[in-house]
Amino acid sequence: MDAILYFLIPVLIVLCSVAFMEWFATWSHQHIMHGWGWGWHKSHHEPHDDALEKNDLYAVVFAGVAIALFALGQFLWWPLTWIGLGVTIYGVLYFFFHDGLVHQRWPFKYVPRKGYLKRVYQAHRLHHAVQGKEGCVSFGFVYAQPVDKLVKQLHENQRPYDPEALKEEDRPEAG
Repeated sequence: MDAILYFLIPVLIVLCSVAFMEWFATWSHQHIMHGWGWGWHKSHHEPHDDALEKNDLYAVVFAGVAIALFALGQFLWWPLTWIGLGVTIYGVLYFFFHDGLVHQRWPFKYVPRKGYLKRVYQAHRLHHAVQGKEGCVSFGFVYAQPVDKLVKQLHENQRPYDPEALKEEDRPEAG
């Protein structure tokens, strides 16, 4: 039994940390990045040709937090190591979904045509359908609400948005 707990507790800590990070990333995206931290995040909502953008500083900050958690876990309290691993895994998921899948910052292009990945892709495209920091929808990176709900929210926000944010083939099917 002790051996099971020896492995189970760290796995649970990591999984809970990843889940918490999705909540925290959603909250901080909405309230920090689209609030007082807009100075960095604005670069992400504007066209540019650079490989890096000021918004990437947020990834550096979160990487610093993960490194600190690993160090503190090594020397002060062992669960922090596993929390640091959860933060790191979330960072990898963010890089895959946000930077790679949605914003095509990889050397290859892939646009999902069905299922969960398509929904994440569509939701973040709709996030960028509004100019500026006000009136955006879908602040999460791994979880995405159904696209029809997000389109309804855009209409309810009564802010101008680009209805062409989704290409014809990316729009939800009627029915």
